[in-house]
Amino acid sequence: MKAWATLIASLAFIIAPFITEGFAGFRPDQFPIAQDNAPVQPSGYAFAIWSVIYLWLLVSAGLGLWKHRDDPEWDDARLPLILSLAIGAFWIKVATLSVIWATVLIWAMLVTAIWALIAGRGIKPAWEFSLPVGLYAGWLTAASCVSIGLLGAGYGVGGGAAMWALLMVAVAMLLGVLVQRKAFGVWTYGLALAWALVGIIVRNGTETLSVTLFALAGVVAISGLALRQLR
Repeated sequence: MKAWATLIASLAFIIAPFITEGFAGFRPDQFPIAQDNAPVQPSGYAFAIWSVIYLWLLVSAGLGLWKHRDDPEWDDARLPLILSLAIGAFWIKVATLSVIWATVLIWAMLVTAIWALIAGRGIKPAWEFSLPVGLYAGWLTAASCVSIGLLGAGYGVGGGAAMWALLMVAVAMLLGVLVQRKAFGVWTYGLALAWALVGIIVRNGTETLSVTLFALAGVVAISGLALRQLR
């Protein structure tokens, strides 16, 4: 039953962008203080990682149904993944209506994705489950922090956009280290998070040098852990 539910949730998650308005980032006018070219957000090219995430999650769900339908180890990890993907199927529509609720939901997606990752980290071969879920959870870690950063700057809480970018890069780095320690061996988690941080570096360049340098430090730290796990 959970194997079928995982496949259905994966399909719903993948189809969602095609039956909604799609999502290319929050609109500047969704915030009281317009967030145009915000330093916390990766450059647009970085979002291409979603094509790999979608395809790999679909392959994982199909293999799980075909080869591991009644495997208790898979079932332990399927429930949180189903929850994450089910929330994700509605996320794009919510994001076009409310930044606040979109932020709440993306953090719910992240928590359940990390739960699934840790629960399924021992599944072998890793490419069938933990590696695609790691890629998904790694990108969600970055995206969740970006969402908070946009909210804080967009609603004028505390400092400006650069301060929120620095703060949320730090949070993403901290989460990245903690999750990689819990899910040791799932190198795709660190790869996705480092990919997002590189996107932030490209977005900021020398314009917001403090954010660029801090994100670069994050890339070095997160990539180092990922390479250690890969070895």
